[in-house]
Amino acid sequence: MRAAPALGFTVMVAALIAAPFIGLYPIFMMKALCFAIFACAFNLLLGFTGLLSFGHAAYLGAAAYGTGWLVRTAGLSPELGVLGGTLLAATIGGLVGLIAIRRQGIYFAMITLAMAQMIYFVWLQAPFTGGEDGLQGVPRGKLFGLLPLANDKVLYFVILAVFVAVYLFVIRIVHSPYGQILKAIRENEPRAISLGYEVDRYKLLAFVLSTGLAGLAGSLKTIVLGFATLSDAHWSLSGEVVLMTLLGGMGTFAGPVVGAFAIIGLQNFLADRVGSWVTVIIGAIFVFCVVAFRRGIVGEFIAWRQRAGQKA
Repeated sequence: MRAAPALGFTVMVAALIAAPFIGLYPIFMMKALCFAIFACAFNLLLGFTGLLSFGHAAYLGAAAYGTGWLVRTAGLSPELGVLGGTLLAATIGGLVGLIAIRRQGIYFAMITLAMAQMIYFVWLQAPFTGGEDGLQGVPRGKLFGLLPLANDKVLYFVILAVFVAVYLFVIRIVHSPYGQILKAIRENEPRAISLGYEVDRYKLLAFVLSTGLAGLAGSLKTIVLGFATLSDAHWSLSGEVVLMTLLGGMGTFAGPVVGAFAIIGLQNFLADRVGSWVTVIIGAIFVFCVVAFRRGIVGEFIAWRQRAGQKA
């Protein structure tokens, strides 16, 4: 990392470490971190590869249900449950990717949405998911048989460690030769093909990585909250992650994190005050930000710094 991004990353991690000690509710922070992982996963696909998926909630929901069943019913430890849920999401992502990846633009988006709705119907009808009641009573257990995850602060720092690992992993992918090829595909796919790259293979791997990380977010969310519900796989959640990414700054590293915390924070703050109007208010804020900050919050900040540097 360069000096400025490294400093920003250090400040972000320091703030997140201090959060539970300055009165911020650990459950809220853990939920926000899970959605930050989800948004980073989606940004890897949209922001750095140029593929718009309208069905990413399917993979978060699949992992949420998979982890919940493995931990509650099969009796596995939380780390194995999270691993199993993540692999389930990546596997489903691979199967969907094989169908969708050969299409571009709106056709790719619609295929991902259609497949996500089919997956949602499975969770609605399958007997082990609890239907509309969801999968309740998932125990947290002990991590590796040692760390008591029932303690909110212990679990918070576990979630924080996973978030930091995912954040650095995404940065490593983007700055690798593979990541540069993804950027080339995003900017000009026909030219990437003319240079001899098998773009479908690169896009499929990006899709699987993104869905796997989305599944990791869903698995962690189930461990944190103790349940998985149909809302975890609903199409509206796919829309929310698009909102988080665009609001924070598509194609930036910190943008999805800022967007996730902003949306979850607004939902948490407004839910008891305005009820169902929270959706309208968030929608209005999104429209304002798109009009006033087209690059997103972080994107506009980076552009401002670049302009200031050029003037200096």
